[in-house]
Amino acid sequence: MFRFANPEYFYVLLVIPALMLLFIVAMHVRKRKILEFGNPELLFQLMPGYSKRRGWIKSSIFLFAFALMVVGLARPQFGSKLTEAKRKGIEIIIALDVSNSMLAQDIQPSRLDRAKQAISRLVDQLANDRIGLIVFAGDAYVQLPVTNDYTSAKMFLSSISPGMVPKQGTAIGSAINLAVNSFSPQSETSKVVIIISDGENHEDKPIEAAQRAFDEKGIVVHAIGIGSPNGAPIPLGSGNRDFLRDKDDNVVVTKLDEETLSKVAISGGGKYLRASNAQIGLLPLFEEINRMERTEFKDKVYSEYDDQFQYLFGIALLLLIIEFFVLERKNKLLKKLNLFGERS
Repeated sequence: MFRFANPEYFYVLLVIPALMLLFIVAMHVRKRKILEFGNPELLFQLMPGYSKRRGWIKSSIFLFAFALMVVGLARPQFGSKLTEAKRKGIEIIIALDVSNSMLAQDIQPSRLDRAKQAISRLVDQLANDRIGLIVFAGDAYVQLPVTNDYTSAKMFLSSISPGMVPKQGTAIGSAINLAVNSFSPQSETSKVVIIISDGENHEDKPIEAAQRAFDEKGIVVHAIGIGSPNGAPIPLGSGNRDFLRDKDDNVVVTKLDEETLSKVAISGGGKYLRASNAQIGLLPLFEEINRMERTEFKDKVYSEYDDQFQYLFGIALLLLIIEFFVLERKNKLLKKLNLFGERS
């Protein structure tokens, strides 16, 4: 990867043609002044130290050094680097239900898509906090370990779909247990789990899992219920007008289980919020999370681009030193070296 961090500085390069024109005019005026004294060939014999080329050489070196400094100010960057930084924040793991029931459209455009949009906006609000993603249906999987790489978080988020978890169901308890084991083991900062689910068809013991997380680890568990109590059918696919049916060929209607999700939040020392088309509830919940105590921790910060301007400045400085020692007049001590191919 390569880029210029401050490309606006390239406009300064427009000064170079003006400087070249100024130098040409100065040389022309100087030549005219010499001609006013008489025959040029005779005058040049009277000025054995005079050199036509050295002025051009000095100006060329200076302009090249000037151009390198301008390119350096534009901050060319390529490669990557890993640095250690001190941060003060909390760790958040979002456990997102990806079961087929999350395809229901009582929350537009669907329960799952609306939840992903809300998580993306939450990531935009983060600064020093770490975030992780867990997806679950009948089983739970880590989609993204806790990290402060928010770009990767949004990239992994975009790829989430029901097809990534082969076993259907709503294993909220498994998701909570996996989240508890996925936090940084040596970090003493506050830790939060946010469950986003319709809560239906839960197969394990989510209330007990939330209770253990809070009592034994001090991990707060919040829950967001997404869907409607009245329920909605489950589309069989994007653009498909048919819906999931049971063995008796009846359309399956998925309903929000607020009771279970509310008990999960209470047992986990957190809050329960019900999502709507206007507000999923993540941002108001984040305001509550922001009141939690933040602990300083060391973090590895990956930078996609590494500055390389220092090399250009080094070359430019060397050229300016050379330009300083190049005299406009011939030097008797260096005359025999004939550095610039001049005739003696």
